[in-house]
Amino acid sequence: MHKPFYITTPIYYVNDNPHVGHAYTTVVVDAIARYHRIAGEEVFFLTGTDEHGQKVAEAAAASGISPKEHCDRFVQNFKKFWDDLGIEYDHFIRSTDGYHEKAVKRALLILHEMGDIYQDEYKGWYCTPCERFWTKKDLVEGSCPDCGRPTKELTEKNYFFRMSKYQDWLVDHIEKNPEFIQPESRRNEILGFLKRKLNDLCISRPKERLSWGIELPFDKDFVCYVWFDALLNYITAPGWPEHPARFEHTWPADYHVIGKDIVTTHAVYWPIMLKALGIDPPKSIYSHGWWMIEEAKMGKSLGNAVPIPKLIDLVGRDALRYFLIREKVFPLDAKFSFEAMIGRINSDLANDLGNLTSRILKLLSSNFRGLIPEPEDATEIELKLRDVALDSAEKVRKEVWNMRPSKALEAACELVRETNRYLEKTSPWSLAKEEKFERLETVLYNAAEALRVASILFWPAMPDACDEIRSRLGIGKVPVRLDDAFEWGELKPETQTRVGEPLFPRLDEKKVLAELRDKDKSRPSPVEDLININDFAKVKLVLGKIVRCRPAPDADKLLLIEVDLGEEKRQLVAGIAKWYSPEELIGKTIVVVTNLEPVKIRGNESRGMLLAAEAGGQVRILTVEGELPPGAKVR
Repeated sequence: MHKPFYITTPIYYVNDNPHVGHAYTTVVVDAIARYHRIAGEEVFFLTGTDEHGQKVAEAAAASGISPKEHCDRFVQNFKKFWDDLGIEYDHFIRSTDGYHEKAVKRALLILHEMGDIYQDEYKGWYCTPCERFWTKKDLVEGSCPDCGRPTKELTEKNYFFRMSKYQDWLVDHIEKNPEFIQPESRRNEILGFLKRKLNDLCISRPKERLSWGIELPFDKDFVCYVWFDALLNYITAPGWPEHPARFEHTWPADYHVIGKDIVTTHAVYWPIMLKALGIDPPKSIYSHGWWMIEEAKMGKSLGNAVPIPKLIDLVGRDALRYFLIREKVFPLDAKFSFEAMIGRINSDLANDLGNLTSRILKLLSSNFRGLIPEPEDATEIELKLRDVALDSAEKVRKEVWNMRPSKALEAACELVRETNRYLEKTSPWSLAKEEKFERLETVLYNAAEALRVASILFWPAMPDACDEIRSRLGIGKVPVRLDDAFEWGELKPETQTRVGEPLFPRLDEKKVLAELRDKDKSRPSPVEDLININDFAKVKLVLGKIVRCRPAPDADKLLLIEVDLGEEKRQLVAGIAKWYSPEELIGKTIVVVTNLEPVKIRGNESRGMLLAAEAGGQVRILTVEGELPPGAKVR
């Protein structure tokens, strides 16, 4: 039996709700899986949630519930979120699933018994958010090199995996298999990383410091390091070790699709873990870039504060899926803005695909009672349209198989644009007026046939909309096959079509942006709009005194603000240069949100966020009455 196409997302951490980054990875993988399905392949699409570790335990404690209760709550949010986006995964794994925990213990026992796991005392600098130890030379000004936050020096006994033992094998494997890490830039990063001696990996945490995890089968006083546990999901989900036949049928994975921030764990830790277990590595680890949102833009468009369900309500599920896939070239970073989203939807979907669909169906309705006509012999212009359609289908297949989904949609768009040009050149409305019905039959048949092909090429990105196009063409949504796109002339004359409402109504930018700013959401996000006091307690607000302020380089709207928080100083990047000069801010005591992930804004790190109010186009920062010291908590 032929091996299925096996593709995965990462399993997502459940210390918070899904965001645009989660949505992008999952929508892209869903679309790629759908392309392979309609190509006739068996597919295994895996996603899920990573539920152990310190961050989850701390988030649960802040909410006053157990870690398992916390995970159960957020897992339902993820599943609802994926359902809202039309994600059709084959398996959803939770790292708290019994079969997974059992398999993790089996892997630990195998490695321990063969001597690849040993105990030693370790002194290092520990980053709680990343749940990772660092050596002193790894630190950047005393902080975690990954997230930029402070680390704690710890000395404790732990268990270690002999990762260094397999370093030469990994370098050799990467060099002999250029497709193993993609794109090439990430491959080069990992090879550069591996030029240094690889340390052994600490794979345990003492229960006295962290109890929420999988207990080591050979020492009940320790739990497994969350990354070691999480990475094994890719083999436990398809059946390792209890279902060898199913596992051997499915493994290796064709693609692990991940964000660039977790390349090292997937391209170094993971293949070495598999090598030690005697399992082949995945065929390819494909790392995509990030969606970048500048703070200044967030102030204008509300950034990622608006929940995805609200976006789905306003622009439609398929339109949002299309934007996420089409706008971002897969391996690169991209800027997210609501204006760009609205522009792309209006241009590609409302003006081009939606307008083409309405044009063809209305002309069929008004001239042939909605029936597909019998075409005459094709002329040169029909042959060109056919060639563009077949070429677009070939390009779509090629781009998807090379993991370039944005380019695949661009190829599908070229067919739509060519079909619209075909209608402009043949002018079927003039043919109808002049009663040249034989020529009109040929023109409308070929235009409808091009629309049929387009419905297949766009279907993995926009399944609902393309099923609707096919329904209106009278051909039904099942079965949809990519091979059908390479056959011209599949539409049967006399098939009944219907017009229907506009497929993609044009979005009014001002109206949509106003709706996005509306605090009264049209329907609740996956988490209830109302929160309890424990949820609010997660936000850490403290007073900070501005001790330094300057304009950000090459960014007219941004200021770099250094604030004294009592025990430390931090830099904030704020888009308030329009309303404040640096001089008038120095000395002010402001309210700062301190427990946010550090972000890069125009190349400048921001470790927190100031609070401000906006009304009537004016922005004012929040200050306090009277004198209070920096670091005072806001209650």
